Amino acid sequence: MSEMVVRPERLAVIWRRTLEEAVLIGTDSVFIVGLVATFIGAVTCVQIAYNLVNPLIPQSMVGYMVREMTILELAPTIISIVLAGKVGSSIAGVLGTMRITEQISALDAMGINSASYLVLPRILAAMFVFPMLVILAMNLSILGGFVASQVSGIMSAADYIEGIRFDFKPYTVLFALIKSVVFAFLVTATSAYKGYSVHGGALEVGAAGTAAVTNSIIAILLADYALAAVLL
Repeated sequence: MSEMVVRPERLAVIWRRTLEEAVLIGTDSVFIVGLVATFIGAVTCVQIAYNLVNPLIPQSMVGYMVREMTILELAPTIISIVLAGKVGSSIAGVLGTMRITEQISALDAMGINSASYLVLPRILAAMFVFPMLVILAMNLSILGGFVASQVSGIMSAADYIEGIRFDFKPYTVLFALIKSVVFAFLVTATSAYKGYSVHGGALEVGAAGTAAVTNSIIAILLADYALAAVLL
């Protein structure tokens, strides 16, 4: 972390590299994020409706609970865990391969700050792209719940829409976006460290990728609890 900021590369270089990484992280993850979010919303809607058998509770509460669970927890946390497996392993694998093939040493020999050139753009790009993917996941998850409610005949469209509109607090969206930025930093920083500090051969690169995903998920869960305790 200190090497990235002590002698950073030129701003124009960092900006160009950040945009390149943002495109790679964002475009390559849209499909898996959309698929996971849609089915999370659909399954959540069906299971809540299955357990909500009290006749005193209106059916619109299904939409309300889907919205709250999606925004507060499912979209930012589950999607970040999915991205930890996809993006984190990729970062650790790429940097680990560059380390064992001495490409990073070559950058250092040419006077380029390899940490600033390779790691910093990935962290900045993830902190920029993760909130966008989380917003996409929120919308698709709520939409998935709506489609599931109509396909299975659980409730009317008016009841579901009434539920997702009931007692909406914009702060919950802000809270989810704060979580996504923190999770993005943890995933990329942990994965980059594991890949950047690899020594050995191909086996060590594979082990670094596994450790990056595992440690990133643990960091996400710990940060999830800490942020909920502090900000809610």
